Amino acid sequence: MEFPTAAAPHLPPRTTVTAIMLEVLLALVPGVLVYLWYFGPGLVLNLVIAAITALATEAAMLKLRGQPLQPALGDLSALVTATLLALALPPLTPWWVTAVATAFAIAVAKHLYGGLGYNLFNPAMAGYAVVLISFPAHMNGFLPPRGVGIEHPPVTIAETLDFVFAGKLPDGMHIDAISMASPLDVMQGDLGRARMVSEITASPLFGGFGGLGWEWINAAFAVGGLWLLFRGIIRWHIPLGVLAGLGGLAMICNLADGDHYASMSFHLFTGATMLGAFFIATEPVSAAGTDRGRLIYGAGIGLLVYALRTWGAYPDGVAFSVLLMNGTVPLINRYTRPRIYGKR
Repeated sequence: MEFPTAAAPHLPPRTTVTAIMLEVLLALVPGVLVYLWYFGPGLVLNLVIAAITALATEAAMLKLRGQPLQPALGDLSALVTATLLALALPPLTPWWVTAVATAFAIAVAKHLYGGLGYNLFNPAMAGYAVVLISFPAHMNGFLPPRGVGIEHPPVTIAETLDFVFAGKLPDGMHIDAISMASPLDVMQGDLGRARMVSEITASPLFGGFGGLGWEWINAAFAVGGLWLLFRGIIRWHIPLGVLAGLGGLAMICNLADGDHYASMSFHLFTGATMLGAFFIATEPVSAAGTDRGRLIYGAGIGLLVYALRTWGAYPDGVAFSVLLMNGTVPLINRYTRPRIYGKR
């Protein structure tokens, strides 16, 4: 009697792609809820549009590649990409911008490289970078956070729907009247006009240790990230590298000249810092693969984020920093490989 032998590995995996992606989505929930509290329902529209586009593009690419729809369509990886992309976009982003960014992320950054597990660049950040460069005029729809004194009433759900899908606002209202620059935009722009940090942070747009609202959004994403660390979904090397690189350089510059360089807490708790450190930079396929390499990779992202925020043209810099460091991963992996037993 012959017994068939299956291909390796012969032990069942302790977890699956779907289970990991579900954990990531659940860990994002605290940050999403705090974001909704401060900036309203625009994020929900971004999430819905991005999710529908991601699943449709994923199905189309699988068909074009002659691959079965399952299990790839149900492994939740496309939804994770869509969620990260939706969080990166302003709340008042036209629907077609969100759709273009998501379609590019799935079709080009993911499937043209071979699909899940083969992408060289972070798909969500690739999609975001494309629309940020291509449609900059449509990427300024940040609403004032809850708690900032404003003359006009908050944007309603109906007004958000009208603007996102039809580009219309009530008569007499313009997008410039209801939106405002993010704290990172204000900090970068005002420092370029020779204002001091103490003057800039006196604005009601700034909170106790970061941008108003953004400090608590970042804290919520940090809680979700720590949960992923506790669960073993991600490892500590990349988040530590990102936060140490960004925070360390920010602290050095602030101590050297506190009037012209923002504090470490401002950089750590404003913008997409914690989302980037725990959820974006840790994407396993496009990140470094060794422990030493992960520390170098994370630190490089942190240093680039600070450099772009301080001297670059884009106020946040997380997306471009991640993409630039994605390009260095083969080199980092090559020179941080552990010594092979039996070889010098």
